[in-house]
Amino acid sequence: MSREERKPIVDTSNSSSCSSGEEEVHPVVRRRSTRDTELSLGGPKDPGCCDPSSTPHRFLALLFMCLLGFGSYFCYDNPGALQDVFQKELDLNSTEFTLIYSIYSWPNIVLCFVGGFLIDRVFGIRLGTIIYMLIVLVGQLIFATGGVLGSFWLMIVGRFVFGIGAESLAVAQNSYAVLWFKGKELNMVFGLQLSVARFGSTVNFWIMQPLYGYVSKTYAGYTGLGVALFLASSTCVMSLLCTLILGNIQHTNKCHSIAIVSLLPGWMDKRAERILKRNNNPTGEIAKLSDVVTFKLDFWMVSVVCVAYYVAIFPFVALGQSFFVNNFQMTPDEANTVNSIVYLISAIASPVFGFVIDKVGRNVTWVFCATISTLLAHLLLTFTHWDPYIAMSIMGLSYSMLAASLWPLVSLIIPEYQLGTAYGFCQSVQNLGLAVVTVVAGMIVDSSGGSHFWLQLFFIFFLLISLLATCCIWAYNRKHQGNLNMSPGQRSTYHTSMYVNIESS
Repeated sequence: MSREERKPIVDTSNSSSCSSGEEEVHPVVRRRSTRDTELSLGGPKDPGCCDPSSTPHRFLALLFMCLLGFGSYFCYDNPGALQDVFQKELDLNSTEFTLIYSIYSWPNIVLCFVGGFLIDRVFGIRLGTIIYMLIVLVGQLIFATGGVLGSFWLMIVGRFVFGIGAESLAVAQNSYAVLWFKGKELNMVFGLQLSVARFGSTVNFWIMQPLYGYVSKTYAGYTGLGVALFLASSTCVMSLLCTLILGNIQHTNKCHSIAIVSLLPGWMDKRAERILKRNNNPTGEIAKLSDVVTFKLDFWMVSVVCVAYYVAIFPFVALGQSFFVNNFQMTPDEANTVNSIVYLISAIASPVFGFVIDKVGRNVTWVFCATISTLLAHLLLTFTHWDPYIAMSIMGLSYSMLAASLWPLVSLIIPEYQLGTAYGFCQSVQNLGLAVVTVVAGMIVDSSGGSHFWLQLFFIFFLLISLLATCCIWAYNRKHQGNLNMSPGQRSTYHTSMYVNIESS
């Protein structure tokens, strides 16, 4: 801050020369507001990145929001990229291998819902995000330690702890997105977050096999597996640093530090909340766990889609290496490459679909199209011998389309003060489905002698359920004249009319 900016503004209009015996009149001192001084760096007409309402400021915060999920998604699919190694070095069948994935989901049937409530009511979004990311890192380190020791039960404990943090972290990430971008570029932001997260999964499928091959030259057997998992945990350390930046940097009022500190979005979020007088709960209502019973049918159908659609994606990818090796006679490296196509395409296409959906709206229609095209991809993989890259590319585009259109629906249905609870509930029921379906998928493969035909029919059945739930959302929204399938212009008019009705009542 310059010397002039540090000086108080003095109003001397009420001051005069005081004769002896008259009471001295002190000048009125008006100090510059925090907003005045903090926004002065960019000039009165162009506050630039220092203004929390500016696009550069918000997208700088978005960069860290996206990176905080990179590590958890990278490490989540470590077993999928090394399925052959896990089963060989730890002597696991398909059912035991899928337990690594399902144990991740079991604690989140309850804790993810509670985690969202804690963000709303106890921790707040900044502290909650830091706590959940720490839990993710600790869980991955326990998982890697179990690998070094060849202890499968310890690895299961590690994945359990990892799951507690990772899904609640996803809830916090969604809440951050709505906080900064609701009514602006929210669909695109959800797409970008998914893009970076799934790029983490894609990089995992690309490098874990070569990394294990390099490590195994020095550390043989399960010890090499554990060392490779320890190296993978470095991505969680990177995400933890982003989380600390996003949530733990304290505010400073010194303008000469703004150029440095404005790069730290935790400070940015705290500062934006104060400068913009951001109030996420203008009615003063308090989120309660019992609020979930008041949610309407369209929210419940969104939750059904969350379960039924994603259980046809994640368990398929988890067992994808063996599917492509057995059905298309690929090597493990080739199978990992085609298996990663879903995440690679989603990393590119998710923000594109988000941008398009921000412009055209019609979220329910996009969800419907995504479900239909994913169903087509599974049918191609099950009943044809076409190049699997075709079906996996369709699946990747469909997955991107659904993620960019489905999750913003929650923010259109639920009030902001309940969003953490609502997103937590969606994650909870999704994890219930994943916990059960992943184990059942492994059992189906084992009972079929390694064949994936019946498993594919199992996935197709869930996609049909997702399609039915999407039709229910459309019908309910149409009956109640809701805004879920409106264009952005129609939604703006809808919200204006709702506000007018509330004011006049």
